[in-house]
Amino acid sequence: MRVGMVCPYTWDVPGGVMAHVRDLAEALIADGHHVSVLAPASDDAPLPYYVTSAGRAVPVPYNGSVARLAFGFLSAGRTRKWLREGRFDVLHVHEPAVPSVGLLAVWAASGPIVATFHASYQRSRVVAVTAPVLHTALEKISGRIAVSDAARKTLVEHIGGDAVLIPNGVTVSRYTDAEPLPGWGPDGGSGGGVIGFLGRMDEPRKGLPVLLEAFARLAPERPGLRLLVAGPGDADEVLSKVPAALRDRVGVLGMVSEEDKARAYHSVDVFCAPNTHGESFGIVLAEAMAAGATVLASDIPAFRKVLGEGQAGALFTTGDAASLAREAASLLDDPERRAKLSDEARVAVRKYDWSTVARDVVRVYETVAATTTGGVEEESRGVVL
Repeated sequence: MRVGMVCPYTWDVPGGVMAHVRDLAEALIADGHHVSVLAPASDDAPLPYYVTSAGRAVPVPYNGSVARLAFGFLSAGRTRKWLREGRFDVLHVHEPAVPSVGLLAVWAASGPIVATFHASYQRSRVVAVTAPVLHTALEKISGRIAVSDAARKTLVEHIGGDAVLIPNGVTVSRYTDAEPLPGWGPDGGSGGGVIGFLGRMDEPRKGLPVLLEAFARLAPERPGLRLLVAGPGDADEVLSKVPAALRDRVGVLGMVSEEDKARAYHSVDVFCAPNTHGESFGIVLAEAMAAGATVLASDIPAFRKVLGEGQAGALFTTGDAASLAREAASLLDDPERRAKLSDEARVAVRKYDWSTVARDVVRVYETVAATTTGGVEEESRGVVL
């Protein structure tokens, strides 16, 4: 099957949707499908052979974050060219309600179109303002997928229609075996333990300030305790929020490669996901679970579901640094509990492996293709901007 897939967010900066698109594309390619991905990217960005740049992205505030999107005449032209040359059997657009190349592709195409909805939010000013325009595009979509109950609820309540639930995927084998990062590792050689964080350091909803406050509560009583932080952001700004006496016990790696990300999960005693809101799944949880890390996460609905109501990882009160500190201390002091949660996590994450998830996505492709005449074509009326 020839699949055209569209990522709305820039390929230059790691993110949950971008990782989903990348891993799904590679899983489909491994199964023998032809996949081409269109995504915003700088023209000089190193891209996999299956990715085509839709043009440079610009930062736009969206859903409590800063999304890097591409939307304009250049992107529209590249989208139409990609569609003409692709001769796809199915067009698969991620987050078509986001004003980026996914929406441009839906406008420009006709035929079998599948959309995956990732976002979870209570309300969106962007969606409210653009709803009439969005509906003219979304009516063309033949099959809808939501990655979580939260994403499906957002679709039903704010956009309209329903979707089949197919969760986010994770390439379990990528994280199963990895050596700890140099100078790190469970217990860190210090006897106090290591707590880890991976996410955008400068994005408040990822919850790093909550973790930093909890660390400041724990560290004075635990002289060997250390904190390992990875992800995009300003390391100096992060360290400035840590008491001066504790800064030498905090390692800030910045943005890491996929290999070092796997190693980071194997470098900690407790992996913490302190996100405050806006998460519909939690891919970092699935990655950490695949690595066998002991997970401690905020008690938001998406995380609670991925962790099996606390069976595959511990939960703390969302946004509450004192609760996080108590739960982290309890885990650090109980290696048997950590080992049990690790074992449960390795079992629970298997259902999210791409070998399973990709097959479910292909079934949606086949259903949509069977009920639509012909393949994906470029509409002659063009893209309206």
